[in-house]
Amino acid sequence: MSRGLITLRRLFRYIRPYRLFFFGALAATLVSVVSNAVWPVIMGLAVTRIGENVAAHAAIDLPYVGKVVVAMLGNALIYQITLFLSTYWMTIAVQRATRDLRRALSDQLNRLPVRFFDDHTQGNLLSRVTNDVDAITNALQQGVIQVVTSIIGIALAVFMMYRINWLMATIMLWMLPASFIISRLVVRRSQPFFQAQQNALGDLNGTVQESFTGFTVIKLFGQEEDAEKKFATANHRLAAKGFRAAFISGMMSPLVGFTASLSYAAAATLGGLNVLSGQIPLGNLQAFVQYIWQVNQPLSSLTQLSAVFQSAAAATKRVFTILNETPEDDSGTTKLPAAKQGRVEFKHVSFRYRPDVPLIEDLNFVAEPGQTVAIVGPTGAGKTTMINLLLRFYDIDSGQILVDGIDVRAMPRQELRNQFGMVLQDAWLYHGTVADNIRFGRLDADEYEVVEAAKTANVDHFIHTLPDGYQMMISEDADNVSQGQKQLLTIARAVIKNPPMMILDEATSSVDTRLELLLQKAMDRVMAHRTSFVIAHRLSTIRNADLILVMRHGHIIEQGTHDSLLAANGFYARLYNSQFADADSLADSE
Repeated sequence: MSRGLITLRRLFRYIRPYRLFFFGALAATLVSVVSNAVWPVIMGLAVTRIGENVAAHAAIDLPYVGKVVVAMLGNALIYQITLFLSTYWMTIAVQRATRDLRRALSDQLNRLPVRFFDDHTQGNLLSRVTNDVDAITNALQQGVIQVVTSIIGIALAVFMMYRINWLMATIMLWMLPASFIISRLVVRRSQPFFQAQQNALGDLNGTVQESFTGFTVIKLFGQEEDAEKKFATANHRLAAKGFRAAFISGMMSPLVGFTASLSYAAAATLGGLNVLSGQIPLGNLQAFVQYIWQVNQPLSSLTQLSAVFQSAAAATKRVFTILNETPEDDSGTTKLPAAKQGRVEFKHVSFRYRPDVPLIEDLNFVAEPGQTVAIVGPTGAGKTTMINLLLRFYDIDSGQILVDGIDVRAMPRQELRNQFGMVLQDAWLYHGTVADNIRFGRLDADEYEVVEAAKTANVDHFIHTLPDGYQMMISEDADNVSQGQKQLLTIARAVIKNPPMMILDEATSSVDTRLELLLQKAMDRVMAHRTSFVIAHRLSTIRNADLILVMRHGHIIEQGTHDSLLAANGFYARLYNSQFADADSLADSE
């Protein structure tokens, strides 16, 4: 079975729950096509009777013609009603199916490992969830009914043509294989360009998303021209791929139309001779010509839908690429005891992002319950990676990470992550009220708990200065609050979760000294009686840490308290003195 058929079968799984609407639409389509097919025959009856009356120099048989007109009106009513029902029911089936497809994509993205997002741009993933699913929706919405209508319509039209005159019908049928061959050749040439077009669209979305995210930085450094060049390059690539796809696909319609024109000419010539020789009535010739149109018109519709279906095929492939990804393994079943201590131990831990590039090798340390463990070192030393391993954003290659004596790989990821609160350097707030952003740490928290968390984080006073206080809406980019205020709100969010362990990753690196003191007080309250891990470049924030781990090239090269490490006069002492020796001397002189 080809990949295309497998993909279509997977796509149909999302339609299956709404199959009554789907097959109801197909049944209504069948009735409408049959109604359309008998239309020329009914009209031909009137034309034939009128022609006979004229030839016999007799009066027009108005009662007969009236009955034919009534039959035509009834047939038209059936056609319009069934056409409406087919469109209405198909819309219900397709829209609900693609809603489920988007939900499946969202669920899958939430279950994929962090490594997957490291390898894909946000804009490209966004394009798959939006543009690609829209392409599938358009193909199903526009295409399925038209394909069914076209196939059945062609079959009925050919049947009726044979009933009128088998020789003329056989001669006319040459355009069907000719159209099929033309379609196959064009699709084979254009499909790679449609795939490239969808990829280029994803890249363009990634470029636009990157520019909007870094808009202020681009303005600051005057790099608007460079950003425009990047956009122009991505836009030009999309236009080039789109032009090639549309141009090659667009050749199908005129080529198929040319074969139909030849058929019209042949039918007019041969049919006229048959009417003059009395082999077929005039009304049958008129019906035969209409049936040629009923063959040509569906063929033209199919050729016009070619671009839609090819875009959908490329989009479907990109969507199922995500759905085919292996989600995070969350097979662990062991849970922590109710009385959680917060003891963390790394035992001979090794990890590599890439197999050929060592990062963390044979890492060992113990964080006792309630201790504050600071992790310092130069950029690329493995500090943040250690936290990623602790939270199982990545799984270690060898060794063990134990929380209260239990291997983290033995417990469900969510069970593990629920034990930690986090305050990151890049404070993330979403578009919602201040209270909702704090409550994000624990969604069932009441208003009193939100306020108490804000007070603990030293942010309650600031919130009361806002126009709507706790109900003020944070903007989409959270640019209506300062960086320090964002940090305080994220600390409040961690407080309301009330976890047994805390992680603070460069939480004060982007604020001024005054606000750093305010943040430090808030963090001290949060870390009290909790096992805490602090990653900091500003060593002033970790002087009171119970244990300082000094990392370099993925190894712990020193560990101890602030005083013991200074006394050892090693790497930490040099790092500390480079930051504070001059400042301390200046303070002493004052």
